[in-house]
Parts: sequence; structure tokens; C-alpha cells
Amino acid sequence: MLRKTYAVAAALAMAALAACGGGSSTSGSGSTGSSGSSGGSSGQALKVGTEGTYAPFTFHDPKTNKLTGYDVEVVRAVAGKLGRTAQFSESTFDAIFAGLEASRYDVVANQISVNPERSAKYAFSVPYTVSSGVVVTRSDDTSVRTTADVRGKTSAQSATSNFAATAKQLGAKVEAVEGFTQAVALLKQKRVDITINDNLAVLDYLRTSGDKGIKIAARTGDSTQQAFAFRKDSPLKADFDRALKQLRADGTLAKISNAWFGEDVSGPAAS
Repeated sequence: MLRKTYAVAAALAMAALAACGGGSSTSGSGSTGSSGSSGGSSGQALKVGTEGTYAPFTFHDPKTNKLTGYDVEVVRAVAGKLGRTAQFSESTFDAIFAGLEASRYDVVANQISVNPERSAKYAFSVPYTVSSGVVVTRSDDTSVRTTADVRGKTSAQSATSNFAATAKQLGAKVEAVEGFTQAVALLKQKRVDITINDNLAVLDYLRTSGDKGIKIAARTGDSTQQAFAFRKDSPLKADFDRALKQLRADGTLAKISNAWFGEDVSGPAAS
């Protein structure tokens, strides 16, 4: 799963983050309200459910212990457009949707991937992240420029991951590894030729580690959209959609994205 990939990538790049995070705590301006939460209006706190332990999207800065991350900054920017202040309630991922359903918060900001199962139960904003599969090679390897060049290569992959299946479909031989950490190690040791993974995990690793020994050589064409989640009856979806379009148009989304990933991963403009 992508969530495990991000956790491993973060651990590889910033081991200090392992000691940070918080469970079922709150942050933001004001105290957490666990009473019923509706859409609210300008001036009211926007109650946001998030993990706070999922770097680089929602986590505590190891130096200040303040809640930060890509998702945190985006939802704060949306709240600003709505004339509101984001108030965060931290929860485990397994409990985050239960909190939304119980109206403990108005919206979930936690890199939630949009899929048919979730869309049947929840309303989603327009995407603010679009992730895609990428082929990673050593920096000095020029043999891979497109997915066609993957055929015949040896790819380090978690055996049961979606990207292992992608590697096989592209004609690569899969060398089973325990995760991204081992995949990068084998790649740099020249024991494998490539690894295929999610671009956000790779970009975060490159940004935080400063590793110049690997690079993104090609993209697989697969993509996943992430969006803010609401209760089905919430009027906030329309408000968030308008705010996100404004933030895209004025360059704010691209600025936040570039600060966290080194490129704009916020996706194409919504129609």
C-alpha cells in the first residue's frame, strides 16, 4: 500500500520523525470541539480530521512539534479562502472516517485516495494531489527513458504490491524486497536495475535525503487522485471546490506543492 511506502520513505530520509507525532490530540487555534459539526460559516472554526503522523502530508515538525505538512498547508489555505481558521483533531487512520461520520469534524485532510468504495459513502472535493507511478534508476543510468525500456530489467519491489504487478506487466523480472529502503539500497549497489514506486514517495525521499544517486527516469502512466472527504450531506464540498480552484488559479497550490515535493503534484486544473 502507498501509506506503508510513505512511512518507509520518511523513515529512510528522516529517522528523527519516528519519535514524533501524536495520537488523538488536537492542534490549531482554539480547543477541539467534539460536539456536532456542520458546514459552518465565515468566521467559524473549520474542524479538520487528520492523523498528524503521516509525513510529509500531516505530521509534527521534529524541531517545533507543530503540526505541519502538505495537506495541513493546503487545508489551511482553503480555510483562509473561506474566511475560517482550521482547527485540527488528530486520530488514527482507522478511526478517522468514524470521526467524520460522528460529526466530530467537518472534513478529513489526510491524502485520502478517491475510489468507488469511498465515493459511495462520502463526498469528495476536486483533487488537490495527483500521484503517479514512476521508474527509478541510478543517476548515471541512461538506459531507461520510457516504460518500453523496462523490459528485461530487474526491478526491486515488494512482492505483493501493485507496483510489482506493474513491473511484471512491463516485462521486468521482480526481485522481492521488504520495502522502499531495501529497494534503494539494492539499486545503488547495482544488484537491480530499477524500482517502480509512487512519485510522491520518491520525491519526498529525494527532497529530504538529498540523495543524488538515484533519479526518476520514466513514468508508468498510472495515476491516483487524492481529495478532501466530507459527509454526503455536507455543504462544504462546493465551498472547498471553489476555494481549491482559486488556489490553483493564483498559484498557491503549485507553491505549496513545490515546497514539499520539488514539483507541482496538485494535478491538472479542474473543469
